[in-house]
Amino acid sequence: MSLKQKLKNNELTIGSWIMMGNPMSVEVMALAGFEWLVIDIEHTSIDMQTTETLITTIQANDMKALVRVSKNEEVVIKKVLDMGADGIIVPMVSSKEDAKMAVDYAKYPPMGKRGVGLYRASKYGTKFEEYKKWVDEELVIIAQIEHIDAVNNIDDIVNVEGIDGTIIGPYDLSGSMGYPGDFERDDVKDAVAKVLDSCKKNNVPAGFHVVDTEPEKLNLKIEQGCTFMAYGIDYFFMRDAAMNGMSKIKRN
Repeated sequence: MSLKQKLKNNELTIGSWIMMGNPMSVEVMALAGFEWLVIDIEHTSIDMQTTETLITTIQANDMKALVRVSKNEEVVIKKVLDMGADGIIVPMVSSKEDAKMAVDYAKYPPMGKRGVGLYRASKYGTKFEEYKKWVDEELVIIAQIEHIDAVNNIDDIVNVEGIDGTIIGPYDLSGSMGYPGDFERDDVKDAVAKVLDSCKKNNVPAGFHVVDTEPEKLNLKIEQGCTFMAYGIDYFFMRDAAMNGMSKIKRN
């Protein structure tokens, strides 16, 4: 079953986050059994050439390649999709207008306004008709909910045609409320709950990025109703294993 179909069915799907621009990181993460990986080009030094290499490597390892783009902007969205990304995560979608803009940049007319580039996604122009059909049927567009304005506009956002799901960015959401990283505040929890309630009411997948590598924290979000789950970050897994191992060694 495709990722798009899983999202339509609101079924649980688990992926992770790539912030190191090395294909080896992707190959190691593939061993864990993730269904998809997100290449983060918003908060890393990963450039466009490396993004293309990582997309290719992810897909070669039987996972879907998503890109968290640097901003809700026409050129960057067009570029990563022309490279062959299976979908995009668009940061700071805070209104219905923002959501429509993301769809416009990702979809071809008549639904959107994306320009045509005959690059890797269309097999270098040899399969454009097939790719155009694929965009209509399989391209994934995820709205990242990471501002209190987005919480207040959540019903409008999730009802924009072409938006396949949401993912909460907990750090920026709490930061927009004046408390970056303070997830345990009641008002921050209430904001998250409002997003989850709206997604449930509108039958739209609710996502969450649990950056912590403790599985229990992921399971908690699943119990709360999240189905599009990002678990950990590539270097967090390496960091935590190294730190835990050295901590045990030093205690002996």
